Formats: sequence, structure tokens, C-alpha cells
Amino acid sequence: MKKIIPLLLASSVLIVACDQSTKIKNTTPIISKENAVAVVNGTYISKKTLDTLEKEIQQRSHGQKFPKKQLLEELIQRELLVQDAKLKKLEQTPEVAERIQMTTHSLLSQAAVQNYIKSNPVSEIEIKAEYDKEAAKASGDEYKARHILVKTEAEAKKIIEKLIAGTDFQTIAKDKSTGPSASQGGDLGWFIDGQMVEVFSKAVIALKNGEFTKEAVKSQFGWHIILREDSRKQTPPPFDSIKEQLRPALQQKKIQAMLKALRDKAKVEILVSIDEPEVKPAEIVSPPAVAIDETSAVEKQAQEIDAAEVADIEVKTEEIPKADEKK
Repeated sequence: MKKIIPLLLASSVLIVACDQSTKIKNTTPIISKENAVAVVNGTYISKKTLDTLEKEIQQRSHGQKFPKKQLLEELIQRELLVQDAKLKKLEQTPEVAERIQMTTHSLLSQAAVQNYIKSNPVSEIEIKAEYDKEAAKASGDEYKARHILVKTEAEAKKIIEKLIAGTDFQTIAKDKSTGPSASQGGDLGWFIDGQMVEVFSKAVIALKNGEFTKEAVKSQFGWHIILREDSRKQTPPPFDSIKEQLRPALQQKKIQAMLKALRDKAKVEILVSIDEPEVKPAEIVSPPAVAIDETSAVEKQAQEIDAAEVADIEVKTEEIPKADEKK
């Protein structure tokens, strides 16, 4: 007989999200027989639970569908395992109790975030104001340039002499440049001041269209010979084309403000040392943003275990007993 690894073991999230018999402070809704798809030792499995599992599995298997019989059998096996665990009082063991608490806290914290987003949606006026602010920043010039990157100043000087003599810039870039843009003839595309290292940007701005640097520009990457091909005024994209891209950032700001307000009102005492070795400025990485998008924590964590769950459903295809089959 094939070894069966129930979804229960693969996903602690689905235990809490889908198992109607798991009670957290007696908040689990009572399921009537009319709203159930099966009863296991007196405990009902709801139609909603089956529908939820079906949708989640289909989403994580990229549209692949599984027979309801398979999914129902999965829920039955899960319920049997939960009942067995409760009979043995496994939920009272320190390890399981801690995991249950962590999962509960995770779900509730994400529920609080989602509830706040629904209660405080980002308005069209706020998005337009953010767009106008960003559009004002994009009122400067942008430049199109090519460069030839070499390791030494001496090599750069020889290349400049060839360019002055009339050798094609792109040809030399393809042959001599050590930069990743060499195969494109040194093409860097369009960029604005600040997107390149400072010395490079200053050199480009100082040139006129069609000019190249007569002296090599040194950066931490090596020596550059730069050709400014063109320049133009920045044109921000139309509001309607990017407004939905601005929404998450504004939601982020609202959530951060809400969290700050909660923290300011709370009485918090740190009981452990959190001192860490000093980090050099160049190594400092911005902390991750608070997850406030429309995908809940349950859905995100579930996506990480999709392969195990879908594979498990497939393994069970030939092992599902008929509804009226007795062991």
C-alpha cells in the first residue's frame, strides 16, 4: 500500500483555516447537517470547507482540478487525525501548543491588517495626489548614453585617441569594453541623474548630444569613455496607466501609521538584549515592508506548500475507498 502523507501534515495553515473541529476560544461556527458533506464520529465537515479546499488546491496547481471524492477523503482523513490527536491531548504538548498559538497570532494579525485596509481604503484623491507629487519629481531631463569600460587609464587613453581619429564608438565598445553592455555596443538606454554613480552622471550631464568624453572617467568599476547620444525632458506616464501601481505604497503608509499609533499607545517592555554588532552603512538593508496586499497570510503560506499538497492528492487517487465501502 502506498504511503499516505495527509495534507494535515503538510499545512498547519489549512488545519486552522479549514478544520471546523479546531476550536479557538469557542469561535468555530456550529455546522448543521444540511450544510455538511460528511460526518466523522459525530463531527460534521462543512460544504464550505470542501469548497475552500477545492479552490485552494486548484489555485496552487495552476488550474488543475481534482475530483471532489479525493478532496473529501482528504478532509475525512484529516478529521480522523485531528480527533486522534485530541484523544491523545497532543494539543496540550508544549511544541504543538506553541505552534497553535503562533498560527493563531499570525492569522489574527493579518486579519487586523486586512480589516484596516477595508475600513480605510485608499481613495482616488489620495492616489492622484501621490501621482502629482511623483510627476513633479520627474520634471527634469533624462539621457541616453553609451560607454566603454576598461581596467586601466592607459587603455582608456588609447581608445579615446582612436575615437578622435574617427573609429566607430559601438565597434570599439563591442571589442574592448569589459562591461555587461559591451554586446550592445555599450548602450545604457535612457536614465536620469541619480540612477548612475555620481561621477558618471556628472560626466554625461556635462556633455552635449553626440559628444564623448575626451578624458576617461574613473569610478569603482574602472575607467569609462562615455558617449552622450541624446537627451529629453522626462514625461511621466499617464495617471490611469499607473494608478493601481501607486495604491500598494499608499496602503503601506496607512498601515505603518496604524501600527505606529498602536505602538505609541501600548506599554511595551523589552525583556531580552537586542544589541547587535555595528553594521557598516554599505551593508545596511532596509527592513521588509509590512505585508498589506490583497493576498492574506493564509494564502501566501499555502502557496509555499502547494507542491507537497497537490502531489499528495495525486498519490491518493487510487486509494480512496468508495463512500459505502466498509473496512
